[in-house]
Amino acid sequence: MAETTLSSLSELTVAAVASEAPKYEQKLDKYGRAYATGKRKNAVARVWIMPGTGKITVNGRDVEVYFARPVLRMILQQPLGVANRAGQYDLVVTVAGGGLSGQAGAVRHGLAKALTHYEPELRTALKREGFLTRDSRVVERKKYGKRKARRSFQFSKR
Repeated sequence: MAETTLSSLSELTVAAVASEAPKYEQKLDKYGRAYATGKRKNAVARVWIMPGTGKITVNGRDVEVYFARPVLRMILQQPLGVANRAGQYDLVVTVAGGGLSGQAGAVRHGLAKALTHYEPELRTALKREGFLTRDSRVVERKKYGKRKARRSFQFSKR
């Protein structure tokens, strides 16, 4: 093992340390699209992004039809807002499982990952906001002898 001295450490420059940082490269398919899978609760979303006018299609339907509540559409478009790319990409999404809230979260997760595949320099901004982290919270299973996962039956003395 090599000896490390103070003089050898001072010879390291900031550029040498910065060059060791991992470099991410663009991952596109043969059609020029970036693909990623997002998950939230029991929902799984497959997201393809490509340059376009901002058209979002979810399961073959328009996003305003599929996610009727404005809050769900806001959740879905948060990564585009953070990256300042609203209206620059067309999205094609297929989502299955869970409810609408979980599906919107899954699409947000998949969209953030797909953006990092298309533009790797956006990774730091999206990671800082927490969009690249999969939210691992899921519904707890029901236990026997209980009414729900943790709720007990009502106690009666008589």
